[in-house]
Amino acid sequence: MAKQTAGRDKLGDFAPKFAELNDDVLFGEVWSREDKLSARDRSLITCAALMAQGAFPQLKSHMIMGKKNGITKDEMAELITHLAFYCGWPKAWSAFGLAQEVFTD
Repeated sequence: MAKQTAGRDKLGDFAPKFAELNDDVLFGEVWSREDKLSARDRSLITCAALMAQGAFPQLKSHMIMGKKNGITKDEMAELITHLAFYCGWPKAWSAFGLAQEVFTD
């Protein structure tokens, strides 16, 4: 997985500790533990959690990352369809809009 710099890029001057935790701990340490869970599986889990919360700006970013980590359009569509029954129909509609942007080539 490529080194994450989004925290420092977006918040490094304003919130340097948060940026450090984001880039070095969350993505540098937790996401790199691929012997425990693959990056693909972490992406699926993260997309599910973000959809459940309705955190759609972050969801789009993680869909893009998930696509790079090997998640297919069909898998993302299935994830959203499945979660529609647990997280809510409106959230599924919103998530599908993002997925169409990300997974349409």
